[in-house]
Amino acid sequence: MTHIAVLGAGVIGVTTAWYLRQAGFEVTVIERESASGIQTLFASGALSIGSMNPWANPKTPLATLKGFFREDAPLLYHLRSDKSQRQWALQFLRERRAEQADANLTQMVRLGLYSQDALRQLRTAIDVSYEHKTRGAMHFYTDQTYYEAAAAPTKRLQALGCERRIIDINNATSLEPALYPIAHRLVGATFTSADESGNPYLFTQRLAEMCILAGVRFRYDTEVVAISADDDASKSHIHSITIRPIDENAQTFSADSYVLALGHDSMTLAKPLGIHLPIFAAKSYSATYKVNPRAPHLAPFISLIDDEYKLIISRLGDKLRVTSAIEFNGHSLPLNLAHCEAITDRIQHLFPKGIIANSAKYWASIHPMTPSSVPLIGRAHAGSVRRGSQNSEATFDNLWLNTGHGTLGGTFACGSAKALSLLMQNKTLDIDFDFVGIL
Repeated sequence: MTHIAVLGAGVIGVTTAWYLRQAGFEVTVIERESASGIQTLFASGALSIGSMNPWANPKTPLATLKGFFREDAPLLYHLRSDKSQRQWALQFLRERRAEQADANLTQMVRLGLYSQDALRQLRTAIDVSYEHKTRGAMHFYTDQTYYEAAAAPTKRLQALGCERRIIDINNATSLEPALYPIAHRLVGATFTSADESGNPYLFTQRLAEMCILAGVRFRYDTEVVAISADDDASKSHIHSITIRPIDENAQTFSADSYVLALGHDSMTLAKPLGIHLPIFAAKSYSATYKVNPRAPHLAPFISLIDDEYKLIISRLGDKLRVTSAIEFNGHSLPLNLAHCEAITDRIQHLFPKGIIANSAKYWASIHPMTPSSVPLIGRAHAGSVRRGSQNSEATFDNLWLNTGHGTLGGTFACGSAKALSLLMQNKTLDIDFDFVGIL
């Protein structure tokens, strides 16, 4: 039986392990944390196709410039003396051209719809409970300018197969009664009925448990230190990896093939092999509030997106999860209190009686962001890697990529894992996506 090592036990790594095991492979997952999905502990609960938009688009630079002067800006970019950051920023600016941004959006929506279908098939096949709701997702607007700006992307998403539609205030408050107290402040909304929400941490944890029952081995508390290739000129075959279990010396581990699903750390491990992954660490913030038990109906039940403040609001049982902000500041996890306070201020204005504001638990997560916002899925190759890239002279025969998903790891997880599993089996895929390293 072919043995595959999946490097990383986040939501991407665990779903990859599941699909590979279901395909009949022997699978070992290697993770430096003590359990699966640690970085998804307080991640966004929205699984939304209707809110997709590449971060690099014609309007992004203005938002970035505002972020230079406001610590609570939704998009904050800290200049650093870091060559990789400068290179990534230049690629990001190239991706913002209207034509390129639309091509990236097309890729994102195709993968999102494919993943949405894969997730539904998975739920039908196995009983995985993760506080999921299938009530749709709504963008609501309290600013006329933002509302008018939603028309064009709504039409484009519709053309790509996403059923997002513009609705009036009456429909918005009917779909989500928690918005009724602020109906006088609303100017409109859009709604995507097929979108979902759920707890990505619970999903990752419970799917990992099912992986173990299916025969997947997990090696926790084990860091991947290096990936070693054959010493020929092309370096096209991985013969082993170096791992370091906690409180032990480094040791060699071998498998037949390897999947790199280590998020931002994928770039560091790939670089000595001549593989240049355009990934930079993007930090998002989340706040989790207790829903007021005396007025649970005053906290929203469906996923809400506040475009003006860049908030994603999800109901998870008796909690309300709010995620916001992207901060480009390297691999830095300390909380920016200005961001945290801005989240709570806005939520208190929206749902003052629906939450217990002083119950807030804040969290920062690091996401592996590509300049295009399109993840890197496929066979690794030397040189610069981007969506659709190939290098027939230096393509690795047993190293695969499933990384660079940015803030959409939970949304893309099942589709990415299913697609990669089919690629590794040399099967035909029913998705038109720019996989990397596939000739």
